Amino acid sequence: MEELLNLLRDGHSRSIEMLAAELNTSTDDINRKIEFLERAGLIRRVLNIKNDCSHGCNGGHCPGCKAHSGKSGSFTCKGCLPEGGFKNMGEMWEVI
Repeated sequence: MEELLNLLRDGHSRSIEMLAAELNTSTDDINRKIEFLERAGLIRRVLNIKNDCSHGCNGGHCPGCKAHSGKSGSFTCKGCLPEGGFKNMGEMWEVI
């Protein structure tokens, strides 16, 4: 369990399959451990970034999103995301 927590702490997104390969175990085992850690309140899934912009950037420079402003707590707007957004990334969990 500690090895899994260490992987989750590094901030890189990984699929369940990638975690299983790195830990030399099955995806079922990883899913069980993730579920246990979530229920125990030790980790939480990082949700997708909002895909809308209330700053009116319309795909151009957006002074209100964190991609350009450096403000913590703000979000990255759709105009500042890579093409297709982040739907091809692995999942991410945050260690609490």
